[in-house]
Amino acid sequence: MTDEELVIAARGDKNAQEYILNKYKSLVKAIAARFFLHGGEPEDLVQEGMVGLYSAVNTFEAGGANFSSYAYACIRNAVLDAVKKSRGDKYSALNNFVPIIEISGETSPSSPEDELIRRENRREFLQKISKYLSSLEFKVLVMNLDGMSAGEIAAALDKPHKSVSNALSRAKSKLEKIYREV
Repeated sequence: MTDEELVIAARGDKNAQEYILNKYKSLVKAIAARFFLHGGEPEDLVQEGMVGLYSAVNTFEAGGANFSSYAYACIRNAVLDAVKKSRGDKYSALNNFVPIIEISGETSPSSPEDELIRRENRREFLQKISKYLSSLEFKVLVMNLDGMSAGEIAAALDKPHKSVSNALSRAKSKLEKIYREV
């Protein structure tokens, strides 16, 4: 199978998804190694790149560029976003923020205005919760909200399943506590 066929298959086949994520992990590491994240670890950029790769798998459309070019652009953009957001006071509120991953399979809004409002509401919500969660907790929560299981998140972030489960549990507990206070 070509990468393009694998990516299309990966949307319904977890084995194909895991294969494609593992296949491109070295590309993610190579891209992340070129950048420095102020206040972060090199592994944080690899995680950002993996989120970009996951997004590429879910948003790729056959017929345009080949998948490797598309994946390169998505990974690089995710890493650059993280680097830009880590610099200076201008981005201090977003230091732990990751790119929004679109929810696949969601019904389309009734108008472009509804889509814009939905995206802004999601961005605002994620910005607010990012202030209360660690970087890992935030990434795990966002990926979980986008429908990924703890096992899938562990594979995408190259973290142990137990670490991902614990981070998700901590994130939910923190948000529940915040919700009770409001």
